[in-house]
Amino acid sequence: MPSAGTTDHLREQRQRQSIEPIAMRVPEACRYLGIGRSTLYVLIGEGEIEIVKLGSSTLVLTASLRSLVERRRKNSDEPTAEAVQ
Repeated sequence: MPSAGTTDHLREQRQRQSIEPIAMRVPEACRYLGIGRSTLYVLIGEGEIEIVKLGSSTLVLTASLRSLVERRRKNSDEPTAEAVQ
C-alpha cells in the first residue's frame, strides 16, 4: 500500500498534468490546431490569434486559440446562402 507521501506526490503529479498552459510557443500552437506555421502567422497577422512577446520568444495565448475554434465553429453552424436557396 502506498504511503501518504507517495499518494500526495501522485495527486500533485496528476494535477500538474491536467493544467492547461496559459500560452504556448508557435510549434505547439500549430500542433494544437493542426495547422501549419504559415497559416498560424496569417491568423496572427489578421488579429484572429493573440500573441505575447517575451524577449525573442513568441507565445500564443491558449484562450485565443480556443476562441478562434469556437468562432469558426459557430460560423460553420450558420447556413450558407447556397444552402438556403
